[in-house]
Amino acid sequence: MPMYQVKPYHEGSGSLHVELPTCMYRLPNVHGRTGSPAPSADHVQEASDPSLQALESRQDDILKRLYELKAAVDGLSKMIQTPDADLDVTNIIQADELAALSTSTVDLNAMLGQDHGALKDIVINANPASPPLSLLVLHRLLCGHYKVLSSVHTHSAVRSVPANLLQCFGEQTRQQPRHEYQLGFTLIWKDVPKTQMKFSVQTMCPIEGEGNIARFLFSLFGQKQDAVNLTLIDSWVDVAIFQLKEGSSKEKAAVFRSMNSALGKTPWLVGDELTVADVVLWSVLRQTGGCGGTAPANVQKWMRACENLAPFHTALKLLQ
Repeated sequence: MPMYQVKPYHEGSGSLHVELPTCMYRLPNVHGRTGSPAPSADHVQEASDPSLQALESRQDDILKRLYELKAAVDGLSKMIQTPDADLDVTNIIQADELAALSTSTVDLNAMLGQDHGALKDIVINANPASPPLSLLVLHRLLCGHYKVLSSVHTHSAVRSVPANLLQCFGEQTRQQPRHEYQLGFTLIWKDVPKTQMKFSVQTMCPIEGEGNIARFLFSLFGQKQDAVNLTLIDSWVDVAIFQLKEGSSKEKAAVFRSMNSALGKTPWLVGDELTVADVVLWSVLRQTGGCGGTAPANVQKWMRACENLAPFHTALKLLQ
């Protein structure tokens, strides 16, 4: 017997029919209309905004330029010669008219800053246990280009320095007043892990590393090179420091093969003129003793050509 008695909700024998919804919201079909314009919704108005169209056009232009730059970089990367590369573009580069070291000029005020009459003095700290031959070569070249006041000193922390290193700049005699010199070159033999350079002691951090200093000193000659040659020169300097000086025997053999290939086409590593790449590579080969009978024929010929030049010959005496 049921607890509660409930009367029927509907009468009759027919079943109750309830119409259930088939969608949550009913909207008119705008696509079914013919001859009437589309509704002006907010997002349609925003898409036709002139400022948005200008922004999209600018973005397309930027993307197009980026694609063009990427294509240009990819092309250059295939041309640049590395120690393991099979392609050498030395013979296909159209060399510009390069100024000789003895005649090119550079504004020292622009390079080293305006000191209001004070002598622009480049100060280098070097370890006597590993003399930077490339910097001594560049010093000789600078002396033939500018009026250079040279001096050599020994730091108090260094107990002894060989006599030939103390005389690496020759006799230090000042033949004219200090203000009449164009450039000062001061070498301090000091116990430092890496060769350091400053030309503004108060306002700059030191430049470290023989290769980096050599790049800077060679820039004072004002020699002009195109972009591809500059990349090759920088690559050779890095190869000298990181592969030839600090690399394994396999890496050194790869460097010799690459040098032999390049020197078989031109008298110097990059083109027909001496560059900082020649100076640094010669210095590293002499420091590491890698220029013996095992060097390829073109490399040995190039070594002799370097040492026939007076700045190289003078620096070589320091190792004897």
